[in-house]
Amino acid sequence: MTQLPLLTGPVRVKVMMVREEGNPVPLTIRTPADASKYADQLRDCDREVFAVILLTTKNGAIGLHECSVGTIDSSLVSPANVFKAVLLSNAGACVIIHTHPSGDPTPSAEDIRITRQLVDAAKLMDIKILDHVVLGGNVDSFTSMRESGLVQF
Repeated sequence: MTQLPLLTGPVRVKVMMVREEGNPVPLTIRTPADASKYADQLRDCDREVFAVILLTTKNGAIGLHECSVGTIDSSLVSPANVFKAVLLSNAGACVIIHTHPSGDPTPSAEDIRITRQLVDAAKLMDIKILDHVVLGGNVDSFTSMRESGLVQF
């Protein structure tokens, strides 16, 4: 049996953001329509995809992080998975976004419930969630929970 070396001090951990290929032009996300366009590639999936758009303090898009891929009508969402990317990228704010493979962007009761839960958790960590956008079948098909008044951000 091989023995592992004993640690003589604290282990240092380095966390780095690695950019994957994607939209090379940084965009500014000012409206739900901007968020819908930025995350357009998520619509290609045949299952629900739950993601977060990471933003600078001036709403410049840092990137898009897919938090969860679910089934045709649901996705398991963990606040830890959503906010991990926000914290590690040093984002100033974020927009939550997810797809409805049915093409109908109407938020479900569960969508509203999880959004409220995420907004409450974000407030504890001083993270700004600007909106939750539900994507429908095409770039012009989306619902903003902020604009709909379904959730207080």
